[in-house]
Order: sequence, then structure tokens, then C-alpha cells
Amino acid sequence: MKLEIITPDKKLFEGSVKYIVFPGSEGSFGVMDNHAPMISSLKSGKLELVEENNNKLEFSINGGVVEILKNKVIVLVD
Repeated sequence: MKLEIITPDKKLFEGSVKYIVFPGSEGSFGVMDNHAPMISSLKSGKLELVEENNNKLEFSINGGVVEILKNKVIVLVD
């Protein structure tokens, strides 16, 4: 699935990923291919992802929002 992580200043990440773990405001949750459409608020914490080449990345965020629709994930964070 395609992932974009965007801050007010710049794009932190853009690429294809296998799996993402978000620090949701109601608890952590994971997203894989063909996830149901959803919008969720995020709290401060670590956003973890696994790229298509199995490279693991981690971003510290101060909250934000995520939209998941048709294997495209857009994350707006502070």
C-alpha cells in the first residue's frame, strides 16, 4: 500500500509499505493491505512501518490524523 507522512513543513515519507502501526488516540492499531476505509486521530508516540523491502522505520509524532482509503494511507502529523 502507498503511504505519505506529511508535516506542516515537509513530507517525511512517501513510498510503498507492508505494514504500519499507529499510536491511535484510543490505543495503538495496525494497518495492512486492503484495510477498511477509516479516519482516526493520533496521539503522541511512535509511528512504525515496514517497507516493501522489509526495512523498518520509526517516526516520533506529536499527534495528528490518518486517512486510509483504497490502499492509500495519508498521515498528517505535527
